[in-house]
Amino acid sequence: MSMSNTNQVGAAQEAGRPQPQTTVESAGGPFIRHSQRGRAPQYVVSGTSFGGIVTQPLVARPGYLANFRIYQAVSGGTGTSATFPADNPYNLNSLITLKDAFGTPLIVADGYTVSNLIQLYGGGYGVNNGTNLMTNLPGYSAFTTAGNGTIDYSLPLEFARGYGVLSGANASLLPTLQFNLNTSASFYTVAPGGTPTISTTCDVDFYWLPEGTAVEPPGLGTTRQWILQQLNPLIASNASARLQFPRLGGYLDTIIMIFRDSTGVRVDPYNTAARIQFYVDGVPLIDSTVSEIYDDMYIQFGGVARPTGVIALSRKTSLNQQSLGLLDTGEVYLSTNPGTLLEINQSPWASITNSPGTMSACIGQVVPTGSIIQGLPEL
Repeated sequence: MSMSNTNQVGAAQEAGRPQPQTTVESAGGPFIRHSQRGRAPQYVVSGTSFGGIVTQPLVARPGYLANFRIYQAVSGGTGTSATFPADNPYNLNSLITLKDAFGTPLIVADGYTVSNLIQLYGGGYGVNNGTNLMTNLPGYSAFTTAGNGTIDYSLPLEFARGYGVLSGANASLLPTLQFNLNTSASFYTVAPGGTPTISTTCDVDFYWLPEGTAVEPPGLGTTRQWILQQLNPLIASNASARLQFPRLGGYLDTIIMIFRDSTGVRVDPYNTAARIQFYVDGVPLIDSTVSEIYDDMYIQFGGVARPTGVIALSRKTSLNQQSLGLLDTGEVYLSTNPGTLLEINQSPWASITNSPGTMSACIGQVVPTGSIIQGLPEL
């Protein structure tokens, strides 16, 4: 009997089997084991004039939003006469407002505070190797005497790994983001020739929806909020004054204080010959020399030079004497409620040429859903 040449090597149905997804983890374990970190565009708005507003709607993404990445370019200026104030280039925006889908403010502050100080001290973007300073990043382009340049920074939602993110999959429940661009007269000391315009690019870092398992980010609904508010009273030259913070109501991980004189210029009111105290409900939690505060900042935030008029206190140091960014357990956050009174005092404050001046505070405040998660939720 002759042999047939039509024998099949394998079963016919094997040709239709799909290729398995190699990135799917077996069931069990934390959210970040099952979700992949990704990035996607939100929008590009070009040709906006100084003094304008960028209010482009955000786009749904199939996952959890962790961090908005912002790139803004100023172009079209000509000549060689443009000069800039001390807050440049961070003062490109007079106000940045980020709210969740229900209108809760997550970030409300001026451009200098958001694009510089939150990056330096918040731990949500760069970390302690100098990458928390925008001007050290490759995406930054210094502004020229023609008035042109670029800035890039983040609007962080995540404050520990996977913790603080917002749901981004429902197009009807997305955050809102608005940029109020500064006027040309405020951004420049001397404006360039031509008519520069601003381009704003917004991307988002997000966690993809986990594949093959039902798991949510830790503490979903928990947010960290940054709201710039004024302390009271004003500070007169060489005055002895205890300043009161606005009422709070969450877990504080970072406290940033910014002082400006009566003309709006950042100056240092800190008297290096007098001690400075930080009070919680009348108890001096910190009673320190000013130079020790400066040293703490240098240690905690990676050796970055302190901006004039600014001091910051970090509570993201539970694992180290440095802020390690998203590697944080929350063990040393300062717990507050609406009855908590925070104050800062110096007797006396330093001499101020243009007196009185105003101290403002931008505080990283974690507002949890239920009890705050402490420890390392990914372990």
